[in-house]
Amino acid sequence: MAEHGPLSGVKVVEIQGLGPTPFAAMWLADMGADVVRIERPNLKPLIPQKVDVLNRGRGFVALDLKVEADREQARALIREADMLIEGMRPGVMERLGLGPDDFPENPKLVFGRMTGWGQTGPLAHTAGHDINYISITGALHAIGGTHPVPPLNLLGDFGGGAMYLVAGMLAALHAAKETGKGQVVDCAITDGTTHLMAMTYSLYGSGLWVDEREKNLLDGGAPYYTIYQCACGGHMSVGALEAKFYAELLDRIGLADADLPRQMDVSGWPELRTALAKKFGEKSRDEWASILEGSDACAAPVLSMEEASQHPHNQARAAFIKLSEVTQPAAAPQLADTPGEAKVGEENTPQPVGDVLARWRR
Repeated sequence: MAEHGPLSGVKVVEIQGLGPTPFAAMWLADMGADVVRIERPNLKPLIPQKVDVLNRGRGFVALDLKVEADREQARALIREADMLIEGMRPGVMERLGLGPDDFPENPKLVFGRMTGWGQTGPLAHTAGHDINYISITGALHAIGGTHPVPPLNLLGDFGGGAMYLVAGMLAALHAAKETGKGQVVDCAITDGTTHLMAMTYSLYGSGLWVDEREKNLLDGGAPYYTIYQCACGGHMSVGALEAKFYAELLDRIGLADADLPRQMDVSGWPELRTALAKKFGEKSRDEWASILEGSDACAAPVLSMEEASQHPHNQARAAFIKLSEVTQPAAAPQLADTPGEAKVGEENTPQPVGDVLARWRR
């Protein structure tokens, strides 16, 4: 199906799942991989949607993996694939006869396993969701104010999960081309989220991070790296960390000559925050945006999802597209010579397994 992008020619079987597995499959399809999802017949979506963006760019085959005849068709697809994505609990694929050791005739197969807790460990066989997985990494504890605030499911499912699965599988695919041997990629959201916390743990280990919320440089504690409410009720983000950018911020908002505490004087942060909050409360968000955007003051308006696709910068970079009458993110990142492309696939009509195999065997 896919004839574009840097992964053109790479064949992927996706076992239908939720959250990180379809996101990873979408990313691979955006980059040109030929991805086919194995989906239960007459599957009713957990959350009915007009268009499921995560399913874009690829078709599916309807197979009931509890039925041996359908499992054999799944095996036929996996034997031809370069990579497989699955998000079952540990041991389920093995019990179905679809585990990594069940395909000796496909030695280069990269077997991507996406779970919250990983394939091993005392929690491996228990249920959970994004919010639970990021809880044991230190990440959720660090986000929020008086209590932790879930960062949607961006940090766990998609950041520490799907994108680490993609990275691991592409690394394994490269190794397979060199060695002729595929391998299992055991991607746990807990592992990926912990890895994303590398810089924070570095600061903490160096005594430069307090293990409390809103007490640090990047968690909203610093008054020059936080969010301010404007006169209209909207908000501006401020990230003026460096001294020269902080100086420009103060100059542009009219506080350059004010008697304020020094930027790095933590004891003066409450007073500085009060002054900045009062100043931002004098104008609307859009007024501040016209004053600050395009400068080195490191400030930007906090846009709603409705507004984001209309922002001139996002429009200039074509960051959003419209497919099937739904506004959605475009393929990312942007490659100069072999760019990816978000496309509508055959999301609504199951493909015959024989058609997929004929295409893959050409």
